[in-house]
Amino acid sequence: MTKQFDVIVIGGGPGGYIAAIRAAQLGFTVACIDEWKNGKGGPAPGGTCTNVGCIPSKALLQSSEHYEHAGKHFAEHGINVSGLGLDLGKMVGRKDAVVKQNNDGILYLFKKNKVAFFHGRGSFAKASDAGYEIKVSGAAEETITAKHVILATGSNARALPGVPFDEETVLSNDGALRIASVPKKLALIGSGVIGLEMGSVWRRLGAEVTILEALPTFLGAVDEQIAREAKKAFDKQGLKIELGVKVGAVDKTARGVSIAWTNARGEAQQLDADKLIVSIGRLPNTTGLNHDGVGLKLDERGAILVDDECRTNLPNVWAVGDVVRGPMLAHKAEEEGVAVAERIAGQHGHVNFNTIPWVIYTSPEIAWVGQTEQQLKAAGVQYKAGSFPFLANGRARALGDTTGMVKMLADAKTDEILGVHIVGPMASELIAECVVAMEFRASSEDLARICHAHPSLSEATKEAALAVDKRTLNF
Repeated sequence: MTKQFDVIVIGGGPGGYIAAIRAAQLGFTVACIDEWKNGKGGPAPGGTCTNVGCIPSKALLQSSEHYEHAGKHFAEHGINVSGLGLDLGKMVGRKDAVVKQNNDGILYLFKKNKVAFFHGRGSFAKASDAGYEIKVSGAAEETITAKHVILATGSNARALPGVPFDEETVLSNDGALRIASVPKKLALIGSGVIGLEMGSVWRRLGAEVTILEALPTFLGAVDEQIAREAKKAFDKQGLKIELGVKVGAVDKTARGVSIAWTNARGEAQQLDADKLIVSIGRLPNTTGLNHDGVGLKLDERGAILVDDECRTNLPNVWAVGDVVRGPMLAHKAEEEGVAVAERIAGQHGHVNFNTIPWVIYTSPEIAWVGQTEQQLKAAGVQYKAGSFPFLANGRARALGDTTGMVKMLADAKTDEILGVHIVGPMASELIAECVVAMEFRASSEDLARICHAHPSLSEATKEAALAVDKRTLNF
């Protein structure tokens, strides 16, 4: 007999598992289908984010930062380190253990919230009187049915045309996290989040890293002033970033890989490296979903078409996260998953795309929310800007990390905060206060009047708010 549920979620990444849990909290019977496997073939829910994205990359970023600090910065604090060595196997093993803790945590949450978990690939079988029949292809095939289906199938790394990933020499984010020994020379194509984070990890561990970027500007989506500050820091660290590049032939060699490329001046170049990481974006994953079988519509990019409330063209079929429009961010997927579960329950789910924070977990960290200065100029919006450098922040001095600044943009008439941009220590944590402020449509004066603990990095946010009115107190 076919098992009947109220809601079936296909995909156990941030959008999927959160949607399943929230739906269960709202009283629905819920099933979640996910096919990720760990090294032993067991279930590994959490999607790209937990398995080969957000979580493992942050683990390696933290470990590699410790290594660099021990080798280059501890002496400033009067800590002398001798015989510093690198056990890469143990470092990667720690990363794997962190991933497993998250996998197991999600399975525990399913059990706690009475979400039925199916390990396998979910696909549409057919529409039926009871809703939709979903085939689960795993160790044993079975079919389950539900009135509502939430699609959260995520995305896949985009390969260079004609250069498939082999995860040995030509690497996606997956292979970039599993390099067995530190390469002498590492090439990356793409200077986005993945490129900068993975480039930073392997540079810290001893690789000579060159990043080739097709765009003529660095981090075009970031506020220009912040991007310039970040680029200066990366250049100083030894991360070689070439902009305005045209990549030609990519050939595997006995040593690794050879890349023909043309620089911004039109001069032919060649880059030989041991490994190549390709980070040129991600593509929505609808492979094996059998969307044609039920008439589910996709857009020209292959993403599932949805309206503002994540409804597809099929009744009671929803889609969230990387597989739909909008930024490919885990926290965006989570918010959509919660919102959809609540909409199924007749509530009014909330997702505000204007207050979704973005973070690059390099050192310095880069984080922002809202509009950039160039966007405001292009839109003809009259604004005020204020910034404050971490160089003048007492806590940053004590940390020994004074790179960067906080920059705040506010409406010239109403003083409503329109965007906040941070490059510097713990930017990923500092941005949360700014998201809250913007969600409640606060003014820069509101943040300037709030008492911040001293000494703290968050005082730089307060001072940037004061700077909007040209009345900073410590700079």
